[in-house]
Amino acid sequence: MKLFRAALLATALVLPSATVSSFAATPAGVLVVAQNIDDIVAIDPAQAYEFTSGELVTNVYDRLVQYDAEDTTVLAPGLASAWEADDANKTITFTMRERATFHSGNPVRAEDVVFSFKRVIALNLTPAFILAQLGWTPENIEEMVTADGDKVTVRYEGAFSSAFVLNVLASRPASIVDEVTAMENETNGDMGNAWLNANSAGSGPFRLSAYRPAEIIRLEANAEYFKGAPEITSVIIRHVAEAATQQLLLETGDVDLARNLTPDQIGGIKRDAIKIETFPQAAVHFLSFNQKVEALQPEALWEASRYLVDYKGMTDTFLKGQMEIHQAFWPKGFPGALTDTPFSYDPEKAKEILSEAGVETPITVTLDVINSTPFTDMAQSLQATFADAGINFEILPGTAAQVITKYRERSHQAMLLYWGPDFMDPHSNAKAFAYNSDNSDGSYAATTTWRNAWAVPDEMNKETMAALAEADPEKRNETYLDLQKKVQENSPIVIMFQATYQVAMAENVDGYVNGATSDFVYYRLVTKD
Repeated sequence: MKLFRAALLATALVLPSATVSSFAATPAGVLVVAQNIDDIVAIDPAQAYEFTSGELVTNVYDRLVQYDAEDTTVLAPGLASAWEADDANKTITFTMRERATFHSGNPVRAEDVVFSFKRVIALNLTPAFILAQLGWTPENIEEMVTADGDKVTVRYEGAFSSAFVLNVLASRPASIVDEVTAMENETNGDMGNAWLNANSAGSGPFRLSAYRPAEIIRLEANAEYFKGAPEITSVIIRHVAEAATQQLLLETGDVDLARNLTPDQIGGIKRDAIKIETFPQAAVHFLSFNQKVEALQPEALWEASRYLVDYKGMTDTFLKGQMEIHQAFWPKGFPGALTDTPFSYDPEKAKEILSEAGVETPITVTLDVINSTPFTDMAQSLQATFADAGINFEILPGTAAQVITKYRERSHQAMLLYWGPDFMDPHSNAKAFAYNSDNSDGSYAATTTWRNAWAVPDEMNKETMAALAEADPEKRNETYLDLQKKVQENSPIVIMFQATYQVAMAENVDGYVNGATSDFVYYRLVTKD
């Protein structure tokens, strides 16, 4: 599990005005994007772990199964045309798609799947843990993933279902690499890693034709793509770190999309031929209460708190364009998400709940918050509205590192933070918000439950693990919906918002898809009229 960054990447490059004025209008069939891309450390799918590198990998590589541009909430066939799961024996057998080819022209083989998974485990770079959780090691990987003709059999270990495994195999490090091309470019036993951090060996809708770090990414359409060639012939992503320069380039018609504009800039767009599209993102924002603090233990306090958040007031003002009301731990835009929002600002109801439960007020509580916008603004809003019911927040601003350190130490009282999943499976967040089997101080867990010292009821712990092991996808989703309702209704974690992301683009651009994570940014369906 990981915490998402609180703010946009810092500005690293400002384009001079002379350069801006020299740009030509974007050519037909070419999508030109202004974006800060200096976060990229690696583009090899066995190593790529940054936001922008995730976007690149998704458009250049395929996986056996994948969430695709047509519907980012549906797990669809990728390089596998079909699969058969055997939960009892913990295996999934995939049938490879016929006539799929890599950009090199080499056919996509079952052996390429075995090679791709083996190199992730063997290289053991940053995202390898996602595949390793299936019980794969360098010593057993050749037994856990095997090829036979057009079939690939994946074996796994652990008390979880094939539905969970499929979501793991739809994640970024499970991208399929052209073994022949990679090994032709191997250096010192690196399985092509150095070469793949400057080039690509995928089968996706686009091939990488140029990559210069912190300068440019150029993608060329793959005319032989198994789902059909992209509508546009090329995507050019220019590194433009300064948001004001991105806005200027868009308004003058020199780029088609501006990816990193601030809410103020979005509101100040001047050109009529520009539209704004808003996309939900994976991070959920919450207020939580440390159960080591006796005054914060009454369940009535948890319930009352849900009516002391001015959800609409914040999203209509300083959070406009940055967040939307969302009150469940699994983000909207992912399958199995609970989208009910039963709570609204009602201080009289909150006071009634506290009074009926005999909770004495006033209560003074310290509230840790990251010392940057919009978090300090959110904290001040909570301070004002909670005071209406006699709960007085003393705001303690700090750096992100300071705040997160206190959270991990369980030394806070109340905490204002955010959380996002590592990959698209509800267990990624259910374990964080609905599971804590050992609440002791010495049993550290990277979850919101443990960090808030909430001893999750045993019934809920069992339900969380049962969902992980449930083979029936429909029953599994139903269980996760139930878990979300239970946490939503009665827990010391008050989930308030889900982050949103706004993209400004020329009016003639259609079909751009920006899902809940960077792995779900797609250019394949884009058209320019």
